[in-house]
Amino acid sequence: MLSPTDTALLALGIIVVLITPGPTNTLLAAAGLRQGARRSLPLIGAELAGYLVSISAWGRFLAHAAHTLPWLPSVLRIASGLYIAYLAVDMWRAAVALPDSAQPANGPRALFVATLLNPKALLFAGTIFPSIAFEHLATYGFAMSLFACLLAPIALAWISFGAALGSGKLTWLDPVKMQRAASIVLGMFSLSLAWAALH
Repeated sequence: MLSPTDTALLALGIIVVLITPGPTNTLLAAAGLRQGARRSLPLIGAELAGYLVSISAWGRFLAHAAHTLPWLPSVLRIASGLYIAYLAVDMWRAAVALPDSAQPANGPRALFVATLLNPKALLFAGTIFPSIAFEHLATYGFAMSLFACLLAPIALAWISFGAALGSGKLTWLDPVKMQRAASIVLGMFSLSLAWAALH
């Protein structure tokens, strides 16, 4: 089982990565924008299923590969930190853009596939989740349960965000400032990953 400190770090990493704008979150927000929050709720299950499959597959692969390539976890942490730093810079430059509400909404299957192929799954498996989670069933069950408990409200928040945009309730929102604030959070997170990899 994970210690309270490890659990807190795992939860923090999950939250930071899940709230970050990306392909899955954009689809969730777009669904909320087009069809409202209630009709978009089944997409949360599709996102969770996509992440469970992808994280589990990557985690098992990396756990086996780490035995023959002991340097792999450190390299993955550095690569993840660089990837998140790239996302932070890219997010700083770009404004939030959601598809038009007149376009048809994507269903659970499209969201499942988008999540399955989302690079965040590799980030979770190789950096955020402790390697022991993929070697002991009890720790795996605990980590995935924590992941599911955190994913559901964050996914709902993205759906609600899209629905609020569609209803015109967020006219005061400045997408550029919101995106730049998120990029600062990402940048700080990438520095913490690099620090952990090098120490």
